Formats: sequence, structure tokens, C-alpha cells
Amino acid sequence: MTKLKTKILAFSEQINDEIKEIRAHLHAHPELSFEEFETSKFIQNYLSELGVPYKCGFVKTGIVGKIEGKNPAKKVIALRSDMDALPINENPNNKYCSHNKGVMHACGHDMHMASLLGTAKILLEFRDEWKGTILLIFQPGEELLPGGAKLMMEEGALQPEPEWILGQHVLPDMPAGTIGFRSGMYMASGDEIYLTVKGKGGHAAMPHKCTDTILIASHIIIALQQIVSRHCDARIPTVLSFGKMIADGATNIIPNEVKIEGTFRTMNEEWRAKAKQLITDIAQSTAKGMGAVCEVDIRHGYPFLVNHEDFTHEAKINAIELLGEEKVVNMDIRMTTEDFGFYSQKYPVTFYRFGVQSEKNGSLHTSTFEANDDSLRTSMSTMAWLAISYLNK
Repeated sequence: MTKLKTKILAFSEQINDEIKEIRAHLHAHPELSFEEFETSKFIQNYLSELGVPYKCGFVKTGIVGKIEGKNPAKKVIALRSDMDALPINENPNNKYCSHNKGVMHACGHDMHMASLLGTAKILLEFRDEWKGTILLIFQPGEELLPGGAKLMMEEGALQPEPEWILGQHVLPDMPAGTIGFRSGMYMASGDEIYLTVKGKGGHAAMPHKCTDTILIASHIIIALQQIVSRHCDARIPTVLSFGKMIADGATNIIPNEVKIEGTFRTMNEEWRAKAKQLITDIAQSTAKGMGAVCEVDIRHGYPFLVNHEDFTHEAKINAIELLGEEKVVNMDIRMTTEDFGFYSQKYPVTFYRFGVQSEKNGSLHTSTFEANDDSLRTSMSTMAWLAISYLNK
């Protein structure tokens, strides 16, 4: 395996410019969740050029390729990339700036796709030196409920069923060339909260004749903060945040209704269910006590993501063997969500990070985010090595 490791690193360097060009194209042509039609065509064409058989059309744009090594029935694993972009106007000074106005790869999915295509090329180059079958999952709709991962599994896309699924994600505050792992609980569940406070609006100079929906909405938000501080076991990571409040009145108009939108995230399913009931009860009772009503719509989102302890520990050891101990770090839990969590509820998984830090990259989900594409050589070689190491053990 030592010789193979050296060959993989060398081949990754050899194809690096080609994979960078793929990433540049994908970044410049982003598409929104469940609308990744041209992206899907591009990936299908590239897989065809490589000679990789695939099935497409899962959830409209999803693709599953299949590469077989020696003794393909021995083991089956899967490698996953998401494909969708976000509704963000990209900073025009960014490298490879989006050609599609209002749409941007601000979460690094262009990097994920390019990296998986590079991984596929590595696996094909050395297919005589590994055993088993590898599925390549190109998945739509990671950014939008109900999540492409859930829908692809419901459509039976993962056939034959894998015994391990490997996924990766960019991390802008980690140096390029660095990989990060965490075994066990890693990312939070995420539910969307939509509240509508309704009452009798009217002239702001005569509040005694109105139901002050804005004041009531403010009380609801404050009251709901007690759910985390006073109802939650302090040992359970939990976040309840509100990011949108629409009160379409004026300086002298109290509106008939106020809309509030937020997110609830945690890492415990029992508490998750209890907290959502508390949100409903507190919002409605607060509104009722002040003379209004509150309609509550909580949309059940992605489950928490838990990495398989043994498989992830082994993956970390293999990554150290490839890159060196100084390039492999331990990750902390994250309260962000990922629909990869759906895979983790059914299969053993390992979801890890690769650093894409550059001199000027902003945060994920912002117009100034820029990934350092020098990290692609590390991301594709690492994923290929982790897959081969597992299959050949």
C-alpha cells in the first residue's frame, strides 16, 4: 500500500489542473436546489468520457455512478457530493464569478463535485489495485427541505446498498491541505419555524383600539428564548434563533399580522420533539394572553448527523498515513445542519472537512466566500485513499 499511496499523491498532482478547470466551470454556472439540470448534464458527460457507467434522473437531476475494482461483489461503499448552489448575488471580484445572476456556489458544492470527479479518475487509474465496488453519488437539493439525500434514498438510488458512505465538506477557516474528523455526534438536526401573529391592526396613535401585533410578536420571541435557558438539559447542545420578522406597518400603522421565521437545532431527538411542542404552546399562549392569535408552522428538517465511531476512527488513521499527522485535525461539534444526516440514520457514515482557507475567502453562505482550489489535490487524493484503504483491509 505504501507504493500505491505514493502513486495516488503523484497522480493527484498530475490531474490537479484539469480538476481545477472543472471546478472553475461549475462555480461559474451554479444552479439552485432541485434545478441542477445543466450541472447534471456536465457531470454525466464527464463520467461518460471516463467510461464510468451511471444511472441518472433520481429526484430529476441526481446521478449515481459505479466503479468496480477486482472482486466487485466483495464490498460496496459510496462516496457523495452535493450539487446545488444558493440564492446569493456573488461578489463580482470573486474568482470564477457566477454567470447566473442571484445564484452562487457559496457553500463549496462546486468544490465537492470537482473533487469527487477527480476521485473517480484516481480510482479508475488504480482499479486493478483495489477490491470491491464504489458508488459515486451526485446529489441534488442539499440546501432545501426536504433534502435530496432523503429523496434519493426513497427513490432507491443507492443500489447495491453500501456498507459505508463517505462525504466531505469545505471549511474556509481551516488551512488548505488539512483534513478534519470527528467520530460520533457531529452536526445538529435543523427545523424551520414559521409563526404568524394575527390581531386587529389600526392607527398607532390609538393603540387602545388595536391589537399590538408587533409588541406581541416581540414578547413571543423573548418568551421562546426561555426554552433553551430553562427547559433544556444544559448538557444537550441546542440553538433557537430567529432571523426574520416582517411587520408591514408604518410609523403610524399597527399591522394586522406579523410574520416571524427562525430555526431550532439540537442533537437529541427526544428533546427535539419536546422543544417543538413547547415552541407551539408558548407562542400560542403568549399571543392569546395579549389578545391575539399565533399560527405555528414548524417544518421538520434534517436529522442530526452522527459519524460511525469505528469507521471514522479508521478513516482518520488512514488519512494520517497519507498526509501526515500535522495535516489531520480533530473537529468539534457543529450546530450547522446537513442532509447527509439522513444517510447517517440508515448507514455507517463518515462526514469530514477539508480546509479551503485563502487570503480573502469569506464565510460560507456569503457573497464573498472563495474556496482555495489548491485544496482539491488533497481532497480528491484523500477520498480515494480512504475508500481504497477500507476496501483493501
